[in-house]
Amino acid sequence: MLEILSAIFVLLLLSAFFSGSETALTAVSRPLMHQLEVNGNRRAKTINRLNEHRDRLIGAILLGNNLVNILASALATSFMITQYGETGVAYATLTMTLLVLIFSEILPKTYAIRNADRMSLAIVPFVNALVYILAPVTRAINFLIRQVLKLFGMLHPIDGLAFSSEELRGAIELHDDEDRAVEHERAMLRSVLDLAEVQVGEIMVHRKDVAMINAGQSADKVVEEVLASPFTRIPLWQGQPDNIVGVLHAKALLRTVRVESNNGEKSGIEGIDVVSLAAKPWFIPEQTTLLDQLHEFRKRREHFALMVDEYGSFMGIVTLEDILEEIVGDITDEHDIDVTGVVRESDGSFVIKGGVTIRDLNRDFGWQLPDEEAATVAGLIMHESRRIPEPGQAFIFHGMKFEVLQRMRQRITSVRVTPIKENEKN
Repeated sequence: MLEILSAIFVLLLLSAFFSGSETALTAVSRPLMHQLEVNGNRRAKTINRLNEHRDRLIGAILLGNNLVNILASALATSFMITQYGETGVAYATLTMTLLVLIFSEILPKTYAIRNADRMSLAIVPFVNALVYILAPVTRAINFLIRQVLKLFGMLHPIDGLAFSSEELRGAIELHDDEDRAVEHERAMLRSVLDLAEVQVGEIMVHRKDVAMINAGQSADKVVEEVLASPFTRIPLWQGQPDNIVGVLHAKALLRTVRVESNNGEKSGIEGIDVVSLAAKPWFIPEQTTLLDQLHEFRKRREHFALMVDEYGSFMGIVTLEDILEEIVGDITDEHDIDVTGVVRESDGSFVIKGGVTIRDLNRDFGWQLPDEEAATVAGLIMHESRRIPEPGQAFIFHGMKFEVLQRMRQRITSVRVTPIKENEKN
């Protein structure tokens, strides 16, 4: 009698071990285990290896768990029948159900889910040995399962890349915090994942805002314009602004000017051929994604590209800094002109320049304005209104009120945007 009760007790402990091990090893933090493995932790390495073949891991644990549970139930039933006759079956069923449910399932799994990392590191040697011992049996079982699923057409390949991307997005959103620094980090991570979906046309510097120099001018005039510009790379054009013949680097020009000046002939500067100093222009289509363009910048070791539309017309420029700003936000230095284009008013509204991009507004203020059809706030207004509005006209869409403040010819230059509160919508 005592031997049977002792055996049942041991089997329940083993059942609790299997249940807790399954929960701990499946809930373990994969980033933490990866970092521990990099730091030389052998147990973390074993955990990672087991999770790479999770079907074998789960199969071995479930096999062991079912064996001890069935054996414990059989012993308990035999013991109860000996003591109480046929009614012992009911007593054994009720007793073992409660014992297994409370002490072998809920209790160990509750502890394991709250201490998954610590518990996994503690029990992984024993689980690894179990997986190794039961490997022939679990392989046979997994083969049988795959054949059954294949027979019913239920065995589908897993799109690991898509799953990983969505898993990362979900993990980012789960880290909800009011801290401004945390919110900025979340925005950066979301921007990294969006690089493959955003086209350069959405972040480009439009041609009207690009500083360009006429290569047909005198060298003295070109030098003056380069020195007056806050940029180090400047497109050169000849004949008409669309005809870009090169990209002049300020350092290359000033190096040549210094050589000519050291020759002692001031007129030597006039003989400088600025076009020959310029780099060959690199044209890219506006449909290029930011991720592809970032790879190309690294491959070609360049920071500057000119964007053209489907007809080959010059549309604007994109730089490595533009792509980095898409991830980390605005980057300014001592030569940048500090113009953000957004002014927050005391009444809660925002005065925004028409050329400010929708993506920047969504990222900085947490708005949900669509950017599929238009890249800038001015473009969004014209797309939604189906017209070129006059100053003073106002529109309400996407939970915002848009009032046109200024217009220069056919271009909206200033807009007042006021978020509409929930009670105002009703």
